Amino acid sequence: MADTNKVHLIAIGGSVMHNLALALHDKGFQVSGSDDGFFEPSKSRLAAKNLLPVSEGWDASKITADLDAVILGMHAKKDNPELLKAQELGLKIYSFPEYIYEQSKNKQRIVIAGSHGKTTVTSMILHVLRALDKKFDYAVGAQLKGFENMVHLSDAPYIIIEGDEYLSSAIDLRPKFFNYKHHIVVMNGIAWDHMNVFPTYENYLKQFVDLAAATPKAGSIIYNKEDKEVRKIAEEYEGDILKFSFETPKHKIIDGVVNIILDKKKY
Repeated sequence: MADTNKVHLIAIGGSVMHNLALALHDKGFQVSGSDDGFFEPSKSRLAAKNLLPVSEGWDASKITADLDAVILGMHAKKDNPELLKAQELGLKIYSFPEYIYEQSKNKQRIVIAGSHGKTTVTSMILHVLRALDKKFDYAVGAQLKGFENMVHLSDAPYIIIEGDEYLSSAIDLRPKFFNYKHHIVVMNGIAWDHMNVFPTYENYLKQFVDLAAATPKAGSIIYNKEDKEVRKIAEEYEGDILKFSFETPKHKIIDGVVNIILDKKKY
């Protein structure tokens, strides 16, 4: 996708959406957006880049035929006037995860999944990669210490994505993590969540079973063997993939700092 793209974000004020807006602005895209309310820190961060809309609310006149893409946040409803106008004009409409995939189609995509702990695990990976001076992109749902923006898009060869199982948008009812089309998936743990969307535990669990099954040939599943559901999903999947397990290492917490205890026999 060319750096001259003109995009409009519906529900730009949300955490991931305003971070995407900032990342696209930094790439040289023409970015506009709307929302029915703006709160800190997104309000100040958008204003600092001159991306904060002059008024709150939806305005269908912002949706014009020259837009290259409309990105629909989860906060927007199916009857949103800007969405309806985009559909009327036949514009390309993406959910947040679909657009992250669009921007990373030529990268290796590593998705961090699990009911809880996704942000923590993603943060650990990002800090390690930074310490190793690696070039990488990322998309995370919460602000991390040491990182200014929680979406970063560049020419890096791979991207680390926090993969949420919640629905992608009002018109894309697939869990977000399916849209990233991972090469490597890290599965941390499973505990029934989002009961408004997944009314039974079996239905919720199936999303992770299907996520593992979506791992491409020669891809990888990295899984927490201490979680019985995750271990079962990974070990029972028979696809032509690589599997790596992990577990909580021996450690001590001293003055709030976790110290890993190395096994001298292994090192």
